[in-house]
Amino acid sequence: MKILNEIARALEAGDVEKTRNAVQTSLDQGISTKTIIETGLIDNMSKIGIKFKNNEIFIPEVLVSTRAMHAAMDLLKPYLVSNEIGSAGKVVLGTVSGDLHDIGKNLVKMMLEGVGFEVIDLGVNVSVEQFVQAVKSNKPDILAISALLTTTMPEMSKIIDATSEAELRNNLIIMVGGAPVNQKFAEDIGADLYARDAGEAAVVAKEKVNQNSSPKH
Repeated sequence: MKILNEIARALEAGDVEKTRNAVQTSLDQGISTKTIIETGLIDNMSKIGIKFKNNEIFIPEVLVSTRAMHAAMDLLKPYLVSNEIGSAGKVVLGTVSGDLHDIGKNLVKMMLEGVGFEVIDLGVNVSVEQFVQAVKSNKPDILAISALLTTTMPEMSKIIDATSEAELRNNLIIMVGGAPVNQKFAEDIGADLYARDAGEAAVVAKEKVNQNSSPKH
C-alpha cells in the first residue's frame, strides 16, 4: 500500500510530523492498527536495525527514527484493541552491578521496543539478586545484560549462574553485550546470545524468539 511506503520513508528520515501524518492518513483510509504497527512501523524499524548493524547508518539516524516511531505509537494508542497487536516478546534489561554506563543500554532498549518487544529496564548498577528477582517477577523471554567495563564483566557469569540456581533457565534466553564483551566470552559464561551493538541486539533477539516459538517438527 502506498501510504505504508510513505510511513517507511518518513520513519527512515526520522521526520516526526510526516510519520504522524502518514499514520493518520492510514487510519483515515481504514487500514487496521495492527497492519500499521506491524507492517508500517515494526517491519521498517527492523530494517533500520539491520542497516545500523551493517554500519550503513549510525546512532544519530537511529535515534531520530526511534523518536518518529514513538510519536507514531503515541498517536495509535487510543486505537489499540487489547490483544490485537502481538508483542514480539518481553525483555528484562540492565547494566551489571558496579557499572554506571547507560547510553548503550538505552539504545538497545529503543531498538528492542522498535521491533515490538516489551522492555523492562532495570537501569544501571543492578545486582545479581535484582536481576534474578526481575526474571521471577516478569517471566521474560529474554534477559539482556550489559557491561561496559572489563572489571564488571564477571558479574554476567554470576547472574547466569544465579538464574540456573533459581531454576529460571529453562525457557529464558540470556543475551549479553557491551564494549569489552565478545562471542567467546558469551559462550564461556553460558549466554545464549551475544550482540555487538544495539542494531544487532534487536535482530538476533527477534530471530531467537521466533525460532523458539516456531512449531517443532
